Amino acid sequence: MAVAQGLYYTKDHEWAKLDGDTATVGITDYAQEQLGEVVFVELPKVGKDFGVHKELAVVESSKAASDVYCPVAGKVAEVNTELETRPELINKDCYNAGWLCKLKISDKKSLESLWDAKKYEEYLKTL
Repeated sequence: MAVAQGLYYTKDHEWAKLDGDTATVGITDYAQEQLGEVVFVELPKVGKDFGVHKELAVVESSKAASDVYCPVAGKVAEVNTELETRPELINKDCYNAGWLCKLKISDKKSLESLWDAKKYEEYLKTL
């Protein structure tokens, strides 16, 4: 199971890649492995504001539907529309082509609760 370096993580297995005041968000390799084959993704609406740990999206697999929580407070600036027709991108490349949305960060303090790759890897060992 891969943990990408240079990203930030939550205990709920979301990741965020920071670029200035924008965060690209997705689910981790661990999360997509647990879900199995992803068959549908319900993406957030562009322009919608989310607080930390609010339900951002839903990822459905052949096993179950799983909520994706917002790792940082912000407004949705862009969604990965490719997932509407190719949800399997989350299984194939969760850290790149399988990203869910981009958020314009509205509260930089919300970044303080995120983990670096090393801390997330340590957490995975406890599961």
